[in-house]
Amino acid sequence: MKRHPFNSWGKMVGGQKTRWLTIILWVLLTLFLSISFPSVNEVEDNKADNLPKSSMSQKADEIIKKEFPNDSGNPLLIVWHRDNGLNDHDYQTVQSLYKELRANTLDKQKSLPPFDTLPKPALTQSVSKDGTTLITPIFFDEKAEDETLQNNLKKLKSIVNRTSGEDPFVNKLDDPGLHVRFSGPVGIQTDAVSLFSQADIKLLISTVLLVLVFLILLYRSPIMAIVPLIVVGFSYGVISPLLGILGEKGIITVDSQAVSIMTVLLFGAGTDYCLFLISRYREYLLIEESKFKSLQLAIKDSSGAISMSALTVVLGLATLLLADYGAFHRFAIPFSLAVFIMGIASITLLPAILVILGRISFFPFIPRTTEMEIKRANKKGQPLKTKKSKVTLNQKIGTLVTRKPWKVILVSVVLLGGLTFFVPKIQYTYDLLASFPKDMPSREGFELISDHYSSGLLAPVKIVVDTENKSIPLKKELEKLSFIKNVSDPQVGKNKQNLQLYEVSLTDNPYSNKGMERIPQLEKQLKSMLTKYNISSQNYWLGGETITNLDTKNTTERDQKVIIPVMIGLISLLLLFYLRSITAMVYLVLTVILSYFSALGAGWLILHYGLNVPAIQGSIPLYSFVFLVALGEDYNIFMVSEIWKNKKEQNHIDAIANGVSKTGSVISSAGLILAGTFLVLATLPIQVLVQFGIVTCVGVLIDTFIVRPLLVPAITTVLGRFAFWPGELWKKKEDSQVVEKM
Repeated sequence: MKRHPFNSWGKMVGGQKTRWLTIILWVLLTLFLSISFPSVNEVEDNKADNLPKSSMSQKADEIIKKEFPNDSGNPLLIVWHRDNGLNDHDYQTVQSLYKELRANTLDKQKSLPPFDTLPKPALTQSVSKDGTTLITPIFFDEKAEDETLQNNLKKLKSIVNRTSGEDPFVNKLDDPGLHVRFSGPVGIQTDAVSLFSQADIKLLISTVLLVLVFLILLYRSPIMAIVPLIVVGFSYGVISPLLGILGEKGIITVDSQAVSIMTVLLFGAGTDYCLFLISRYREYLLIEESKFKSLQLAIKDSSGAISMSALTVVLGLATLLLADYGAFHRFAIPFSLAVFIMGIASITLLPAILVILGRISFFPFIPRTTEMEIKRANKKGQPLKTKKSKVTLNQKIGTLVTRKPWKVILVSVVLLGGLTFFVPKIQYTYDLLASFPKDMPSREGFELISDHYSSGLLAPVKIVVDTENKSIPLKKELEKLSFIKNVSDPQVGKNKQNLQLYEVSLTDNPYSNKGMERIPQLEKQLKSMLTKYNISSQNYWLGGETITNLDTKNTTERDQKVIIPVMIGLISLLLLFYLRSITAMVYLVLTVILSYFSALGAGWLILHYGLNVPAIQGSIPLYSFVFLVALGEDYNIFMVSEIWKNKKEQNHIDAIANGVSKTGSVISSAGLILAGTFLVLATLPIQVLVQFGIVTCVGVLIDTFIVRPLLVPAITTVLGRFAFWPGELWKKKEDSQVVEKM
């Protein structure tokens, strides 16, 4: 490989004079940005659309808003339930609530059904057939802020508790007594916001504590454990306002989920980059007395790999900009910017801090040269303690992969390949409520509606038909379909009289895969009906939650087909540029892809058979792929860089064995920290983050302890000098090697 441009970088950022200048520049930059721009949390927008406007559901929604406007507002569904049947006191509580709301309206309350004036016989007509459940709505302004809605729900709870004489919101559904739950669009929206707001705080605290514990165990030094956290903290201090101003100007849209995962990525990947440089710095402190010279050598050795690793992740995550699905697209800039800033901090701010602290940063296990240890022993009048050289575990692994490479390859491929066989068995869901905890109020409310009414009642399919001004008995035709439970009377378009709107309740859960499978059947029947009455078979639009979920499925599958090959191509080009080897590029990419599929299979085993998860969220495969492939190549680049460097002066076997031995400890430590930070997501109450955290954690561990130390160096051993083809190292004559035969 050619000389990288970091030979004099250490003097620029960590020299005797420039070290303080580097620190001052970072402090001033962080203060300026923090004072001038809003933080990323202040510009979060959780209401942005995920689907492109060209999708069926979005087209239908646009027509419905224009031709069939609903002035009643955004509904909150209050679900009242008592196992042995609602009683007179329960009905009085309902009427008292609505009477008070009519006299003292809530903030942004738009309309209110007359439940307060209805006589009891009329009120009971709305109760479920078994007499146990009643749904009463309250409508709010669609532009009402989340904070306003949450305050309104608190007031509603207070009123219900006072009028009922108990707290029906805290009782478990299997407990006796009255149960009240908030569901519907407003209930789901406020629950989701509450979950993410709690998750951010919990996630930050848990991640910091986990990284701190890992670093203390790794370096056994409280000072060195804090240094990477300081670097990450400064990086976040720059990233947050930069994303804040981008969000404020409308250049990007930032949501809570993106901020949560970005925090994990920042601490996990950021700490890794710090470890790569710190480990090199410590090695040179053992042979070089000057801390300045040690730092310059460490930066010269590691900054090229750190920069290339960060660039790989930045470009890999940036491919999410190609996504049509909004949540994927919104992740691209925050994630890429976070890694980019963290990469810069790790080769500027970190070196400055390290050289200021010097050897004391590793207290109490301070690294010294042999000459320094002799002087120290003489000064104390004590004999010099000689350290016995031991064969480390990483040295044993280096020997194993170079002496028995075929066995290592066979075992690794069989193990990872076996896990990939579970990938086709994975079940996916696009149900929003399924990603929430089972005891979340809005989900419990929905289940009560589903059990005692019809799940389709909560989210009907909306059919808009252009009748071409012909009279057609579409309602009767739709009611004949076996998978349709109810069909509303048609509404006529406000501006276009030829448009009609039907609300259709499915017999299946509208959020389920079974509900989505009904849509193609419905479309087929609808086209047949229109053709029967000499109307164009394309004159219809479908909207509602079921169609939205189906569009989500189709959109995410499209994004996978586009982003995955583009990302593989970009990373391949970067590897080719850095290593100058087509062969290495191919097997490094293939091993990471194998690692990804095995992680997906292992994740399904854990989630489905271990945690009884019936299906994982449909977004998990692409999220996991982007992170695992980008971060997986991180470790490969760092280890392979060492092998390529060794190859210039050592024979093939020694270059690989020493490369594995030298990088093994730091990469294993970095992998454990990164896996641990992703596993923190599994402690959150949001299923999509739990599933993503587990799959990614497993993938990082597979890459750290199987692919990087075993499979990749074993393949490199078997390929011999062809591993470097067609670069300069390929032309180097091979020394005698001892490699096992199959």
